[in-house]
Amino acid sequence: MFDQAPYAGRWVALIGSQVVGVGNTADEAELAAKHIRPKEKPRIYFVEGEGGRKLPFSPLLEQLQPFLTEELSPVYLVGGAVRDALLQRTSHDLDFVVARDAINLSFRVANALQVPAYILDQKRETGRVILADQATTLDFARFRGSNLEADLAARDFTINALAIPANAQTSQSIIDPTGGVQDLKQGLIRLTYQNAIRDDPVRSLRAVRLAAELGFEISGDTRSAILTTVSNLPNVSAERIRDELQKIILSPHPAAALQQLDELDLLQATLPEIAALSGVAQSYPHDEDVFRHTLHVIDWLVRIERILLSQDSGEYDALVRVRTQFTPYLPQLKLYLQRAVHGGIDGRLILRFGALFHDVGKSKTQSIAEDGRIRFFGHAAKGAVLAGVRLKQLCLSKDAVNQVKQIVAGHMRPLLLVQAQGGSPSRRAVYRYFRTTGQNGLDIGLLALADHLATYDGPGESEVWSKLVDLVTTLFKYYFEKHDEAVKPAPLLSGRDLIALGIEQGPDIGRILRLIEEIQAAGEISTREEALEFARRQAL
Repeated sequence: MFDQAPYAGRWVALIGSQVVGVGNTADEAELAAKHIRPKEKPRIYFVEGEGGRKLPFSPLLEQLQPFLTEELSPVYLVGGAVRDALLQRTSHDLDFVVARDAINLSFRVANALQVPAYILDQKRETGRVILADQATTLDFARFRGSNLEADLAARDFTINALAIPANAQTSQSIIDPTGGVQDLKQGLIRLTYQNAIRDDPVRSLRAVRLAAELGFEISGDTRSAILTTVSNLPNVSAERIRDELQKIILSPHPAAALQQLDELDLLQATLPEIAALSGVAQSYPHDEDVFRHTLHVIDWLVRIERILLSQDSGEYDALVRVRTQFTPYLPQLKLYLQRAVHGGIDGRLILRFGALFHDVGKSKTQSIAEDGRIRFFGHAAKGAVLAGVRLKQLCLSKDAVNQVKQIVAGHMRPLLLVQAQGGSPSRRAVYRYFRTTGQNGLDIGLLALADHLATYDGPGESEVWSKLVDLVTTLFKYYFEKHDEAVKPAPLLSGRDLIALGIEQGPDIGRILRLIEEIQAAGEISTREEALEFARRQAL
């Protein structure tokens, strides 16, 4: 190995271990080498200098560094992983750029790691390596332009236009041609160039998403660019819009992000049914329009999720009771919210979509009585239809759409149960609840808590809040502890058994079987003989 000390902070061109070119950039080092050894292809290598802050990159990068630095052309880590490292956060998805042969490099890396790879974009020469067991992807792409600086200058925001040689580890080695490091310090989302959003309108959504994820502000020039190009957003594919919206809804502060989408006219362009809730008035106990209420429901839901996933209620006393009573079910609830849903999403996104759309039907069902009271008859059913149409247009999977519709359609049921039976519903009521809502009855229970807290800006009257928490706890208890007994008991009889009793094939068969299942779940019968006796009486 050559003596690196004289070249600290610079690029060198190597033939074997001999230095044949030096430069401040990789291109300079390569050009210098051509003058000395014009017929040979040198390896271009970055010598990191001393000093700087060590960055918290993924351990996977350290594992890859010996392999990547053996490439003849330099490999750069770019984008979000560099940004996050400067923010002292570790990103596990890594994006690399090279001057050429990116797809071949991706397959060589995959072979070295003994994992799959595939061509992501043949035209843009992009390959992807998938490490499924680590839920990690490695993307390798050719420069967008003639060199690294051109590539970075063509990216969306300055904080994403950052790079570092793949073998470097400290902040002093960051390559920053657009001022991204300073914008990180100032907490600013700023375009790399004036027409960045016009060239790719989905960047307007990404600006809001990044602001929500990082707690940053969007610069004035960037906001202006968004407002003047929002009409171009419908030209973007529904899948790309869906992907950004999903990330926004799953961000740490989705309510604030949705508010900003509305202010930038992006909500009307992507979720017009939600935008239509602005200005839709409600009667007591509500004191704000449906849009503001929806944002507060989502805000409270995020807090509830926090206590379920981290057992941290923060400063919210109202959630202490929830955490205490849900403690026996926290492991099951965590798994439920983390469950995979067809389409590459998880249960937490289903719940948040349910919260976003839960009152969407109110814009179409508002009526005002003679006494001035505002009502929304049938808003849950209407909302389920509206949610289904929008989510299908956004290309969510059929399974995901149906689950969100189930939540929206049933979101009033816990309130009705509390009004009818207080905090201790009967086994029959629990059975009917889950018969109608299925597994999404769990989501509806959590949504009911958030809905109540948003309506009263906290727990409100303690007795009412206690009954609701008790009710949801009871629903969870039956679902997780007595599922096979009270939610979905094993059948005592079959259709053939009823036909053997002389009951004719037809609707009566299904009706009687459903009645038997209900009284079995209610604890009124438990044996085959009791079920047969009940069926005989029904047949008379």
